[in-house]
Amino acid sequence: MTTELFSQYLFAGVTYGIIYAIVGIGFNIIYNTTGIINFAQGEFVMLGGMIAISLAQWLPLPLAIAVAVALVMLIGALVEMIFIRWLDRPSVLRMIIITIGISILIREVALHIWGEGVRSLPYFNGNEITTVSILGARISPQVLWVIGVCTIMVVCLSLFFRYTLQGKKMQACAANRMAATLCGINTKNMVTLSFMLSAGIGALAGCVMSPITYTQYDNGTGLAIKGFTVAILGGLGNSMAAVAAGLLLGIIEAFSISVVPLAFQDAISISLLLLILFVRPHGLFGRKDAAGLKEF
Repeated sequence: MTTELFSQYLFAGVTYGIIYAIVGIGFNIIYNTTGIINFAQGEFVMLGGMIAISLAQWLPLPLAIAVAVALVMLIGALVEMIFIRWLDRPSVLRMIIITIGISILIREVALHIWGEGVRSLPYFNGNEITTVSILGARISPQVLWVIGVCTIMVVCLSLFFRYTLQGKKMQACAANRMAATLCGINTKNMVTLSFMLSAGIGALAGCVMSPITYTQYDNGTGLAIKGFTVAILGGLGNSMAAVAAGLLLGIIEAFSISVVPLAFQDAISISLLLLILFVRPHGLFGRKDAAGLKEF
């Protein structure tokens, strides 16, 4: 394999890997605060891209993306308040069924609104033909946008949980819901905030990836599988480990193209997920006793 081809695969892997990582972090944010595994997380990514594409017909691109992210955050809050908040100590199986149902509902609504067509936002630099050379690889500037924006999101989330009052309240809910309530923290609002935050980062990732991966009503299912794989691979609840796991999965998928047909690429993540669940269910980077947002 030539150096140029190696670099090409590497950048492709990093690009997709950091997108998987953002979806995985979305899983972890909600799981840490509520114990819920939200299988509708991929739909938040899809909605961000679709809404931004529609708004971009009338609004400047940055404003369209900002409004799309805000609307998806509102949808995330509504999902929590309508479908989750009223439940009293639901079982894990019940929550899985509910979130899968929410995913199907959002996907069907998106199908009726936008149809089956494949759409995309324009390239952020305004010219899809332009490429830049890095380490011998020719890549689109949009790839740098994806890597840059998603990296900034990860850093900002880490700072949010480490230094802000709301972030510390969410950590308290993750550590001990009853103790947090006794300390005067409104745990219901923290759960709603976790859904909004998860939806917002998913929507922004969906916007920046749209020009190169395109957006369709059923994109969310595949992203949810990849994000869940990353969350499990890194150790459920450990968001920083999800970044490493996402990059690992993305790079494995990128280099596997040279030996495995593209049609079987999704089987790699499923096989990896099953392997981890059997061999090391607490993840490659997780501990058996790990819990809460303290590991973000």
